[in-house]
Amino acid sequence: MLDQKLIRENPAAVKAALSKRNFDLALLDDFLAADQKWKTAQTELDNLRARLKAASKTKPTPEIIAANKKLSEEIKQKEKDAAALEEEQKMKLLFIPNLPDATTPDGRSAADNPEIHRWGEPEQKDFTVLAHDEIGVKLGILNFDEAAKISGARFVVYHGAGARLERALINLMLDTHAQSGYQEVMPPALVNAKAMTGTGQLPKFQEDLFACDKGDGLYLIPTAEVPVTNLHREEILDGARLPLKYAAYTPCFRREAGSYGKDTRGIIRQHQFNKVELVKFTRPEDSAAELEKLTADAEKILQMLKLPYRAVALSAGDLGFSSSKTYDLEVWFPAQNTYREISSCSNYKDYQARRAGIRFRREAGAKPEFAHTLNGSGLAVGRTLAAILENYQNADGSVTVPEVLRPYLGGLAKIE
Repeated sequence: MLDQKLIRENPAAVKAALSKRNFDLALLDDFLAADQKWKTAQTELDNLRARLKAASKTKPTPEIIAANKKLSEEIKQKEKDAAALEEEQKMKLLFIPNLPDATTPDGRSAADNPEIHRWGEPEQKDFTVLAHDEIGVKLGILNFDEAAKISGARFVVYHGAGARLERALINLMLDTHAQSGYQEVMPPALVNAKAMTGTGQLPKFQEDLFACDKGDGLYLIPTAEVPVTNLHREEILDGARLPLKYAAYTPCFRREAGSYGKDTRGIIRQHQFNKVELVKFTRPEDSAAELEKLTADAEKILQMLKLPYRAVALSAGDLGFSSSKTYDLEVWFPAQNTYREISSCSNYKDYQARRAGIRFRREAGAKPEFAHTLNGSGLAVGRTLAAILENYQNADGSVTVPEVLRPYLGGLAKIE
């Protein structure tokens, strides 16, 4: 969340920054009004406490004792009122997104995202490339009918070489990131509401989450960002250890509540999918450089797989709720003749750290400061598999296995 002091002292600057995000500024005004109510109530409460403290030092008489009792009862009520107003103020603050970084480009939508660079040239094939779901079904490695029978729409069952290819991709990603200095972790796929709130999924994106209905307050994770970032919730880290770098494979679960009718075919937008996530905890002055490194680490996987892609910088209007700066990596899909997102790499600065209470000390005895958090997909596994099925497709309907994956598949060179 944003620094309350920053909003109070610089409301015009905060409004100007948030206006770049297509954010309803009335919500900021609501917070400022709620904040003022809470501060007024707190001042009144402090004055009442001061009166009671002063009165307690006078010689007690029946009248003074009665007055102090009445004052104590008034203080108790004011404490309840102030607590309720503070809760309202905090809740409104949780709905305010992060401020765009100064280097985040202006723009209202994805159409305004500038391209940073491209890697690889899409191969010009002399046949019509089938979409990944079509070739997957023909090869018998993807089955959507079985998944619909078991679970419904937006699910898939992987078979044979398809299942092995998905697993090979996960292993390649984890092994590569471990060699780049990331510590591999395997976190739970169910988390509590505090964890979801810490990274910004709650309360704003409640409808996009799968929640358990047994009253235990648990949610299926939409990304490993949630449990991994919360590994250090309410901790004070040793600044000498930063940056901390984690890589995690998890299944991910999303309702895709706002995507009705979008990408209903194939495995681009599923309710359940696999992803390898990269998460960093850094000192504030290092986070910009660490974002560049994290993005390069995600790009390395695409380069190893020899998949053409491009990198774009998200404009302010297209930023995710908690992000201050984001690069998207978009891989080439020949059947669609376009680039599609396969990784988002973001710097959240101290936004998540404030929500989750993640701080660090530069040295022993120093005042704790909020850390900066970053994360990015390294990569979305299903989308990577889909890109392979299209980019490595052959005229005879087979799919060549990228060389870097063959050791994970017992030397398998072609799926046919």
